[in-house]
Amino acid sequence: MKNVVLAILSGLLLAVSWPTYGFPLFLFFAFIPILIAENNIRADKFSKTKVFGLAYLTFFIWNIIATWWIYNSSAFGMWFAEIVNTLLMTLVFLFYHIVAKRANFTIASIFLMCFWMSFEYFHLQWQLSWPWLNLGNGFSNFTSWIQWYEYTGTFGGSLWIWIVNISVLKAILLFKEHKDKTILYRAAIRNGLIIIIPILISVIILKTYKEEGKDIEVVILQPNINPYTEKYNTSDQRIGLLLDSLSHTVLTKETNFIIAPETVFADNNKLKSFPNSIAKNVAQKILKDHPKTHFLSGISLYDRFSDPARFHSQSNVIRENDFYDDYNSAFFIRPDQTSELYHKSKLVVGVENFPYQSVLKPILGDAMIDLGGTVAKKTTQEDREVFFTKDSIGVGTMICYESIYGEFVTGYIRNKANFLAVITNDAWWGNTQGHQQHLSYAKLRAIETRRSIARSANTGISAIIDQTGNITHTLGYEKRGAIKGTLKTNTKVTFYAKAGNYIARVSIFLSIFIFLFSVSRRKQKI
Repeated sequence: MKNVVLAILSGLLLAVSWPTYGFPLFLFFAFIPILIAENNIRADKFSKTKVFGLAYLTFFIWNIIATWWIYNSSAFGMWFAEIVNTLLMTLVFLFYHIVAKRANFTIASIFLMCFWMSFEYFHLQWQLSWPWLNLGNGFSNFTSWIQWYEYTGTFGGSLWIWIVNISVLKAILLFKEHKDKTILYRAAIRNGLIIIIPILISVIILKTYKEEGKDIEVVILQPNINPYTEKYNTSDQRIGLLLDSLSHTVLTKETNFIIAPETVFADNNKLKSFPNSIAKNVAQKILKDHPKTHFLSGISLYDRFSDPARFHSQSNVIRENDFYDDYNSAFFIRPDQTSELYHKSKLVVGVENFPYQSVLKPILGDAMIDLGGTVAKKTTQEDREVFFTKDSIGVGTMICYESIYGEFVTGYIRNKANFLAVITNDAWWGNTQGHQQHLSYAKLRAIETRRSIARSANTGISAIIDQTGNITHTLGYEKRGAIKGTLKTNTKVTFYAKAGNYIARVSIFLSIFIFLFSVSRRKQKI
């Protein structure tokens, strides 16, 4: 029973640490109870089964409290996400237990840190990607603590958390063995410094950082259209009138960009007919008397075809020899009426892609794991498209889910984006932590890349975020309107934008090496 209580305590500590309702200081101690429970039963005959059960309890509590809001879009999607993600975390912990039975404390601890970060990296890459609970995201509401993410990305935060947890655990185990209180005193000082020094470094960076670039004026539109009852029953003509009306409440002759949300134009738009679409005509009408202004918006597009040779893994089948590609796209209109398109590339699991079809489709049939979006498989593009103005200001556009992928976003920076835009529709989850966390994670991308972000959300929260992750303007959830603000462009490329998730890649190598190495070693004392 004692170990069950420890497992529950770890789950609750992880949950109460999470943004946007929690306090991330608890992350530095959240794993200690479950690690103590694992240590208590390590020599038990049925230790693997017990560790699996305790770890599953811990991680299920964390997952269900932090991301229960998925239920608002789909009960099936929520239970699938909670159960599978909990299982993956539990397997990571079980592998640690296997290594800890054969290796000394230091080797086992390094393995745990590295293997957990390898899991987080894996969660950024595979078709069932769900990196929402990657540990480094936990500081997104306390950006003054993590300005050094421009060098490490969120994996620096994950490493920081694990170092403190392991260091405190070692002190507790040594105290239990030697009953010497000086061990605890030294550990308190050491771990206090491990927590405080990175925060102090971050504060110094924040206080001395000067935003780069010239000022540009942006107008962000928030039409507040209910995706369940209005969105797909509203014509593009009506949407156009609404966006035109919202734009002109704040639009000036100095406005450089008007930004509208994801798939705001969703009325049966053919890809080939985009040049003559209502969406483009609306944008051109708005820009007519504003020669400095550019229009950026989301749009749903499709391309129907009958040639089987064009069929690919992301195509949808209507009937025999009748197919279509479905796109969740952004379009960009310049004052001279030239235009470009970008197709979303990081897809929401289940509704925008069907992961591992050959394995899962025989099991699930046509069931979709609805985490928020539409119902057809989407077609993506490889490159991170940057839209440029005639005077070479580049905007990298993240569509919804793409904004939680740090290394992915650096592709826009390497393609010379001077600022970033997020266009999204977070209404699928209702007025819950879902949309608040999604906004909070965007602040991490600002710090990692040192790029200002203009965020247009259909139902909110729309915002302008500066290069330090500070939100300067917002329009609240379920409010219709427009906000106008100024942000700065930037041309400098951060270390993280150049190197990407290098901490995770090193972790993968070390975890594989340690696992292979440890199976031949006997356990030693701490």
